[in-house]
Amino acid sequence: MFLNQFLLFAAVLFCIGIYGVLARKNGVLVLMSIELILNSVNINLVAFGAYNQDLAGQVFALFIIAVAAAEVGVGLAIVLLIYRNRRSIDVAKANLLKG
Repeated sequence: MFLNQFLLFAAVLFCIGIYGVLARKNGVLVLMSIELILNSVNINLVAFGAYNQDLAGQVFALFIIAVAAAEVGVGLAIVLLIYRNRRSIDVAKANLLKG
């Protein structure tokens, strides 16, 4: 397989993720779109690491996976807090939580 195929696949995933972040109002779907963006970055890192025959891409991808897991934990806690207070997970209503 060629490097271009992986880069094209990652670009498509990144565009789908950006569309999801900008177009969705549901908090959980926004978090899933952010995960798509991070996974597209992981595909790029692993593809370039394999192309250059270097393990640095895989190591950075593991760090991004760890950061993404922490982001999901914090993000889901925030979404649950919004739902508990507003009975909706619409991110447009999240600015109403300002103190």
